Amino acid sequence: MLGIVIVALCSLAPPAFADDHVALFKNVTGQVSVLRNGSAVEARPGMELFKLDEVVSAVGSSGGIVFVDGTLLTLGSSSEVVIRNYVFEPKESQYAFSAYLRRGTAIYSSGKIGKLSPESVIVETPKAVVGVRGTRFIFTAEPGE
Repeated sequence: MLGIVIVALCSLAPPAFADDHVALFKNVTGQVSVLRNGSAVEARPGMELFKLDEVVSAVGSSGGIVFVDGTLLTLGSSSEVVIRNYVFEPKESQYAFSAYLRRGTAIYSSGKIGKLSPESVIVETPKAVVGVRGTRFIFTAEPGE
């Protein structure tokens, strides 16, 4: 009986990577979803994001994301972005930021990674790769590109 209770409690525990979140939603307007491990979850302020999460916004919707290092990513209407890689380990001088905008529009604003290791920041769209050098910019990917 005790074994069944322990197994049941373990299944309720968050996954081991739960402490490895890379970002949080600062704000959400309209319908924004996070696709993770084959499931879609409605985004809400304070929700954690992880590597390989895909964020999808509906028409007229947007989401503001703050990464651990202070990088800001604002996803516009009808957009999809995948967090491909993220490492912020200043004690080990290890940094990486990689995002792929499949479609739509996003605004990027550098955090500490972009200032400490700008060569570690990569933003991609279906037709372009942007190397960031500690700045702020808007990027767009058209459907079908």
